[in-house]
This record gives sequence, structure tokens and C-alpha cells, in this order.
Amino acid sequence: MSPAPRRILLLGATGTVGRATAHALVDCGHEVVCFVRPRHAGGRSPDAATGMPDAAVVRYGDVTDPDSLASDGFCGARFDVIVSCIASRTGAPGDAWAIDHDANLNALQLAERADVAHFVLLSAICVQKPKLAFQHAKLAFENALIASGLTWSIVRPTAFFKSLSGQVERLRQGKPFLVFGDGRLTACKPISDGDLARYIAGCIDDPERHNRILPIGGPGDAITPRQQGDYLFALLDRPPKFRHVPVALLDAIIWTTSILGRLSSKLAAKAELARIGRYYATESMLVLDPVTGRYDAEATPSFGTETLYGFYDRLVRGEVTADRGDHAVF
Repeated sequence: MSPAPRRILLLGATGTVGRATAHALVDCGHEVVCFVRPRHAGGRSPDAATGMPDAAVVRYGDVTDPDSLASDGFCGARFDVIVSCIASRTGAPGDAWAIDHDANLNALQLAERADVAHFVLLSAICVQKPKLAFQHAKLAFENALIASGLTWSIVRPTAFFKSLSGQVERLRQGKPFLVFGDGRLTACKPISDGDLARYIAGCIDDPERHNRILPIGGPGDAITPRQQGDYLFALLDRPPKFRHVPVALLDAIIWTTSILGRLSSKLAAKAELARIGRYYATESMLVLDPVTGRYDAEATPSFGTETLYGFYDRLVRGEVTADRGDHAVF
């Protein structure tokens, strides 16, 4: 429990990390208001409030509209802390700048006018080597937050369990595990939604996490895609079968779709998706040493108790699901 419960406005509470963060904040004794998208017309999708903690207040509006954020979110009330877990769904340039930058900036400007003391931002570790539109958008807002004068905490997680679980069904069907290169080009220290949520909530009371950029991974050693595949094959009691995809194939796809994207917005979007895929195929989600230019697993902080392999165990047993949404690749 927090020694000094705060009144908190949580943005992005409909995502898996955001929902977990809502529960973590309530568990700490904070008064939490979740600002979420309204249910889609016709009721075909579940209410955004589904799965929220009972103690949280849910307000509906448009996070991309500063007027809606002010009138429907802030409502003229006092807040001590803003926690933002919002993120673009696709990573496409327009979506990234509208959400990762502009929506967060709107929230920051309103927070400044409302005398909010602390802004906690869920960012991503990949911004330390920005090559993609969504990374530049996130980094631009990080810089605005740091310059704002508010107390800030920028949390940069390594990798999520759901993003590393897309090939389980392939393996169940007897298909090979896909890896780029030899499967050892990259490594990460994935962190669960629950552990990440508890870390985010802990930023509020821990002065060591104030005015700090905070890379964070889960417990244990860094894991390569090859090791992930080996574990899943053993878990499913199947002989290992890998298909090695050359990075040059992604380069060819990027080149082709980039040329054709000049004539088609859909192909331009596919080119950006391919660039995102190539980035994650070739860059580790670990702390980057600015001197050597190498990723450093030992320098990547760990937090929590939940491991990717433990998640795989529960996933195969059907005890959990991996909601990958728009970020699905396989």
C-alpha cells in the first residue's frame, strides 16, 4: 500500500498493460480514474470498463481530442499524478504521431495547467536507437516531458510476453518455428504485464524513479528467439524444427513496398510494417551501451517474478491467452 495515496488519471487503461496498471494502482490504495474509449456503436465490442477494478472510476472520451480530455477526463477535478499507457496500435507514422506524441502532449499541457505534480509515461526501450516513425514520436514526447518542469518517470520496458507468443499455434500444427538469421541475432529480457504494472505503480512513491529514464526487463537471463523455440518444442514434446528467414528477404520486401508505396497508401503502410519487422528481427530489446554501440544484458535491470517460460507453460495448458491485437506478426 502507498504511504500517501494519490488521485491518479490513467490513460490507456484498455490495453493489457494499462488494465494491469489500473489494478496495480488500486492495489496500492490510490484513487484511480481511467479515461477510455467509449464502446463501439451497436455494442459489438465489449465495454471498455470490462475487467477494470471495481474501485476505479471509468470515464469515456477521446484521448486524441484535447477538449474531450479536458471535459470528459479531467472534468475540472484535481489530480496528483497522470499515468499514460497509451500507444499507437499499428506504429504507422500518422497513428504514431497522433497517439504517442500528440495525445500525450495534450495530456501534459492539461496537466501543467491543472498543477499535476507527476507524470508517469510508459514508453519503450527501442527509442534508444530510433529508426522508425513511432520511435521518433515517442522520443519527441519524452523530450517534451523532461523539459516540462513536472516530476517525471519514463518507463522503457524491454519486451512483452504476448509479443513473443505468436508461434505457439504454428508449432501445435506441426509447422516450424520461424527465426531470422540463425535465431541468435537478438535477445531480450521480457517482462509480464503484471510485473510491469507493479513497476509503473511503484514509480509514484519511489523517489529513485523520479526524473529518471527507467529501462526495465523481467527476471532471469536474456533469451534469444532460438531459445524460445527450443523451449516451446520441448514443452509441446515435439522435435525441434526451425525455418531460418534471411534478413535480406525483409530488405527486398521493404524496397519493393516502399517504391510501390509512392502510389498506394496501403502499400506504404505495408512498407512501414516491414521496417518495423526488420527492426525487431535485428535489434535486441536490451540496454544499449552508448560507448560501444552494443546491447548489454547485464546492464538491463530486472524486476518481478514472472518468467516467459512460466507464461509459455500456462499458455500451452490453456490457463492464459496471448492477446496480441494489431501487433501480431506471425
